[in-house]
Amino acid sequence: MPRRLLGIRAFAALAALLAVGLAAACTLIPRDARGASEGSLRSKIHSGNVREQALGDAAAHLGRLERASAREVAIIERRLADAQADLNAAQARLTSTQTQLAAERRRLSRLRKRLTQSRALLTELLRQRYMSTRPDIVSVVLDAHGFADLLERMDFLKRVEDSDTAIVDVVRAARHDASHETVVLTKLEAKRQAETIAVQRERDALAGMEAAAQARRNALAQARAARLAALRATRAGRRSAERTLRKLLADRARAAVDKAGPGGPWAIPWAIVQCESGGQNLPPNSAGASGYYQMMPATWAGLGGSTSDAYKASKAEQDRLAGTLWNNGAGASNWVCAALVGVI
Repeated sequence: MPRRLLGIRAFAALAALLAVGLAAACTLIPRDARGASEGSLRSKIHSGNVREQALGDAAAHLGRLERASAREVAIIERRLADAQADLNAAQARLTSTQTQLAAERRRLSRLRKRLTQSRALLTELLRQRYMSTRPDIVSVVLDAHGFADLLERMDFLKRVEDSDTAIVDVVRAARHDASHETVVLTKLEAKRQAETIAVQRERDALAGMEAAAQARRNALAQARAARLAALRATRAGRRSAERTLRKLLADRARAAVDKAGPGGPWAIPWAIVQCESGGQNLPPNSAGASGYYQMMPATWAGLGGSTSDAYKASKAEQDRLAGTLWNNGAGASNWVCAALVGVI
């Protein structure tokens, strides 16, 4: 129906015709498998692009945080390794000191026992000497067989006395030395025990820091993986919508030139014919439009129609004059349905 001749009454007539043919004509408007229109597809593509950008930025930010966290974990791990080495060395020193202390304590115990035995032996010797008649110097001189024997006897008595005293002195000195060494080692053990505990605390603190940093890194990795998964899903949805939109536009482009349809061939795209008349040679409506192409009488006459109304002419004549008005698509705006079915 030519737009330039269509008035208010023509629009009313068009509404009546749409009740019959528009439902069927709309089936020719390309949609995706779920019935999405071009507008909804474009909206989905736009929102997908926006969300992809946001998710991509978020994933990149999380990736930077994850890498920083990984560097932090590496630093803490090196510090933890150093602390563990220090702890191992401190424990080795403590073990060595404890071993020396145990050996010195055993030595002190032996020396104490030996001193007790030496004192008991010396006491017994003194007791025996006290109870026996101690030879006086005159008896020793008289009993000696010559001066050399006398000197030997005097030297022997002196050596016996000195030996008894020396044994006690040596044992007493050794015990004193062992006691002193035990005190020194006991203090050293306490000091190294404190050092080991301090290093242990530092190692444990670093271990806690390392665990916390590793947990943060894992959380960032999980968050980034979630963003990337959402990004892949969004990208897949957007690409699917783009494919559907391309198909819709391609179908629409085909519909704009496809003149095949029931009762055809047609001079204009079948989608417009179906919207206008449903492919029927209709008599004039309330606005006066008639025929297969719903032409107004004035338009029909202006194109050189041989009858007073289009519907009275043969289909061949209607095809020829409609083709002239269509003008290879340049005259598509003469039909309101061209816009309704998406041809223009």
